[in-house]
Parts: sequence; structure tokens; C-alpha cells
Amino acid sequence: MVLDSYYNEDENGFHFTRAQASGFAKQVADDFNPLHDHDAKLFCVPGDLLFAVTLAKYGLSQRMCFTFSGMVSDEVNLKYLQQDNQDLALVDESEKLYLGIERDGEISKDQKMVWDFSRRYVEFSGHNFLHVLVPMMEREGVMINPLRPLVMYQSMSIDLQRLDIVNPTLELIGTEAQLAGKKGDVRVRFCLKSGDTVVGEGEKRMALRGLRPFDKSDMDQLVDAYKSYKLKHTA
Repeated sequence: MVLDSYYNEDENGFHFTRAQASGFAKQVADDFNPLHDHDAKLFCVPGDLLFAVTLAKYGLSQRMCFTFSGMVSDEVNLKYLQQDNQDLALVDESEKLYLGIERDGEISKDQKMVWDFSRRYVEFSGHNFLHVLVPMMEREGVMINPLRPLVMYQSMSIDLQRLDIVNPTLELIGTEAQLAGKKGDVRVRFCLKSGDTVVGEGEKRMALRGLRPFDKSDMDQLVDAYKSYKLKHTA
């Protein structure tokens, strides 16, 4: 399986090393969020890696909702609990919940299609900061703290009309923001295509913390720092 090199599994469950989680973020998702940096003090496994592993193990359902309850650190041993219906819960050895997965409709376990779909989604998701959040913050007149940028993945949902998907792609539909002081919740809506045909829609929700009034100079410095960090780790 394509993802095998990005996590470790045994009879007790599975876990991620910092190198594996950080490698997935940079090499697969093109995601350079400092929370996923190998040396980050506040480190967490990318939510998109948890999404991809879930699909690899259980397949792609027509309707899915992923709700994140906590940040997964490196070396935390994880397992899935299957409910009476199709729903899943990702928990640690103490059964602390990290990710709830609601599933409904038909399921495809075609490995190639599921991986193609996962890869396209995580690429789309990994590009959210520069291509989605920065324009949205400028439009709304707010920005995250450039010294401690904090963007957290809350949930993601998809609703597919069918599962015979070929050459999947995702396209941005729009963004919405609810702002309250230093906090903001962002909704990113997208459509899913099979070739040139729209076969479903989805949305990703993120929490922004430490918001302050938008300052173009500070934002330019934050974007330049992000691009420099990316260049350093892709050169």
C-alpha cells in the first residue's frame, strides 16, 4: 500500500513517527504548516494523513464526515473502533477519542481509485493556506499571529453521487468565515469531479486563533516566511 511508509502497525494498533508524519505533509500533501514540522515544539500528525489512512483501511463511502477531537502526537498508539452502523472512532489505548468518522451509503475499496481520491484531496487541503486562507483573511480584514500562526483542522465532509470516479479532481467553490474577537471559524466548500463531471461536493472547516487586524506588511512577511520554509524543505 502506498501509505505503508508513513505509519507503523502491529497487533496492538498503529502509530506515526515525527519523520513519517512530517514527510507525508511535505511530500504528499505539499503542506508546510509548522505544526507538522519534525522539530516543532507543538507537533501534531496531519489530519489529512489520518484521513488517508482511514480511507486506505476502510474504503471510500459516498457520504463521510471526519470530526477531529484532539491533536495526535507522534508515537501515540491508535486503533479504530467500529460502531453498530458504518461509523468509526479513532482512539488511543485509553480509548481517548481523536477522530470520529460518520459513514453512509455505498463503499468502494478499489485501492487505486481510493488512493487517487485521497491524494487529490490532501493536495487540495495542503494548499489551503496560500490559496484559500490568505485571500480570505485579507477580504475579512483579519490575520493570524505571524509569530505564532495557529490554524487547526476541525472537520471535513464529502457527499458523492457515485463512486465510479476516474481522474478525480477538487475545485474550490467558496469560503465563509465567522469571526468573534481573536477567534475565527472558516468553512471551505469544494466540488469533486470525475474527469469533467461533477460527482459531489464537500467542505472543510478550520479554526483560526490569535486573530488580529489585517496588516499587509505583516501578512507579506508571513507568506514570504512560509514560501522560504517550503523552498528550504523541497530544494
